[in-house]
Formats: sequence, C-alpha cells, structure tokens
Amino acid sequence: MPLNIPHNLPAIELLKRENIFVMDDERASTQDIRPLKVAIVNLMPVKITTETDFVRLLANSPLQVEVDFIRMKDHSSKNTPEEHLITFYRNFEDIRQQNYDGLIVTGAPVELLEFDAVTYWNDLKEIFKWAHTHVTSSIYICWAAQAALHHFYGIRKYPLPAKMFGIFKHKVNDAGNALLRGFDDVFYAPHSRHTEIRKEDIINVPELHLLSESDESGVYIVMARGGREIFITGHSEYAPNTLHNEYMRDTDKGLPIEIPKNYYKNDDPAEGIIVTWRAHAHLLFKNWLNYYVYQATPFDPKAIENLTELTA
Repeated sequence: MPLNIPHNLPAIELLKRENIFVMDDERASTQDIRPLKVAIVNLMPVKITTETDFVRLLANSPLQVEVDFIRMKDHSSKNTPEEHLITFYRNFEDIRQQNYDGLIVTGAPVELLEFDAVTYWNDLKEIFKWAHTHVTSSIYICWAAQAALHHFYGIRKYPLPAKMFGIFKHKVNDAGNALLRGFDDVFYAPHSRHTEIRKEDIINVPELHLLSESDESGVYIVMARGGREIFITGHSEYAPNTLHNEYMRDTDKGLPIEIPKNYYKNDDPAEGIIVTWRAHAHLLFKNWLNYYVYQATPFDPKAIENLTELTA
C-alpha cells in the first residue's frame, strides 16, 4: 500500500522518480482503509531533505501510512521557507490530544549543547511526556535518541575527540527481536555526530535492552518498554549523498573534517559513493511498522513485549 502524505509535498515528485509509490491525502481520502498514523517531529535544519529520507523508508511497506509533520513551537528554520512549514507542518499543540500509532523524532545539530541549553528543550520534553501515553511506538534518532535516553533514564552523553563520521559495521545482539528480524549478523549504518552514549551506562539500566552495537561507533539501537521506545544513535535513513553533502559543506567552510569512513570507493570522493546500508535501512523501518506499530495493540505494552519472543 502507498504512503499517504500531504498534497504537493516536494518529496512526492522526488520519490516518484525513484519508483516509490506515494499517495497524496486528496486521493487517499477516497479509499476506505484506516491508515496507520505516524507523526514526524522534524528537528533537522534542511527539513525537505529529511522529509524525503523518512518518506522513502515508510513508503516501502504493504501498510498504508498517514504522516503528519510536526514543528517545534516558535522555532524558526533558517534553511526551510516559512511558507513550506505553514503548508505542511502542524504545531504540537494542534495534535497533543490525538493518539498516534507511531512517532519519529529526528536528530538535530545541537548535540554539543547541554540539553537544557537547547531553545526548545522544554517543548521537546512535553512531546516526550505526551508520547509516553499517546503513541504506540516511538523512534528517536541520533541527538533525539540521546535526549530521550537522558530524559527518561538519566543516560549521559559524552563528547567525542573527533566527529563519528562515515559508514560503520554493526552486529546484532538479539537476533530473536522482531525489530531485527531478517537482519544479517553484520550490517552497516551511517553515523554523523560529535557525542556518544556509552554501553556501560545502557547495561546498568535494567529497563534498557541493547539490540545492536559497533566495535567502532559504539551503541546503535536500544529498546525500552517492550518496543514502545526505540533509540537509534545513527542515521539509517540517510540518502546516498547525505554524508557527501555534509563533507563538502564543511570542507568549503574550512572546518576540520575527515573523509567519511568506509563511504567513498578507495576513500576518494572522485571515485564515487559505495552504498552499503540501504537494504537494512528499509528492513529496519518495515519491521518497526509491521511488528511494533501495526501488530501491537495501541497503548498495551504487553502486546509489544510478546514480539520479543519471535525468532529470527
């Protein structure tokens, strides 16, 4: 089934050229199907790019999904036209009385700030609190994963000596978990961050379950409340050229940046990008939609916890 997204969203035409089937809300309204409702709190500065990244993954499912994009109250974006935000985004206050099947909170380029120094920190904590009771399953990405782990479980974030930047090899710690069903023993995922959370802090909290990690990039996927909370420290959703664009941006600005690891053929930007993470990115989000959003009974943690008994 197609993804139901707002009419005229720029991602529609981009993804049609990739042969990904999306349906705008005008056409979807004629179908007698109750779609899954997923909210995306988009904290990234280049919002149109991030919209396309997540729409691409959510559309690769037999389930019909209706997406609402959420913005932070009174937070302006320097890289996205205000007209786009007014047209395609809703404020949290507009939806806080509603229930959602799924929630995605994206990363944000604020990781070097203390959490309470982020201008929208109090508003984000309200969203965390709301998600606890109004969302069946939530995914928190990169900085949002660090923020939510800190908010819910007191997990610290630590500065890295150099940016974790590139494509890294990961291992599956729990092959029987439904989120990782069908995963290879070793898979790849992008990272782009200046801070980290540490394994020893995660394993010291009984409520947290470490599903995947990397010898080089550390903690990758953490689960809590039987799948109602999923924390992902990297960016499986990234398009092939995202790290390249980040690298060229920082190089052009004269900022200290190393070539992203395991990304270019022979570590040479002129030789092109090797995409090694796309298949597992699609599988990750398809498993989330199928097992933790669609098959779970809304707001019943037991319904989700039973999924951990599935074998790979």
